[in-house]
Amino acid sequence: MAGHRIFKTSFASVYPHYVKKAERKGRKKDEVDEILRWLTGYSQKQLDEQIMADTDFTDFFAAAPAMNVARDQIKGVVCGIRVEEVTEPLMREIRYLDKLIDELAKGKTMEKILRAPAP
Repeated sequence: MAGHRIFKTSFASVYPHYVKKAERKGRKKDEVDEILRWLTGYSQKQLDEQIMADTDFTDFFAAAPAMNVARDQIKGVVCGIRVEEVTEPLMREIRYLDKLIDELAKGKTMEKILRAPAP
C-alpha cells in the first residue's frame, strides 16, 4: 500500500468533499475543521495554510503538530475495512479521518466523535 494514490492526492482537493458530506447532513464546515484540529493538532491558521499550500496527504499528516493520542479509540468500518485493522500507518490516519467525518455525517455529537472522556 506504500504507493497508494491517495497518499499523493492533494488534501485541499478532498477537503471540500468532507465539508459537503457534512453539510448535506446538516452539519457545518466548522465541525469538520474541529475534527481536523482534534485529530492532527493543527491550529485553524495552520490548517488553512495546509489547504492553501495544496499539501498532499503524506505531507499533511507528516507535518501535523500533534496527532491525538486518543485516535486509537476510533473503531469501525470505512469502505468495508475496519480502521483498527489497517496496518499501513498513513492509510490508518486517513481512515481515522474518514471515520470521524462519517460519524459527523451520521449525526453523532461532537463530544462522542472527539472521544471526550465521560465525566
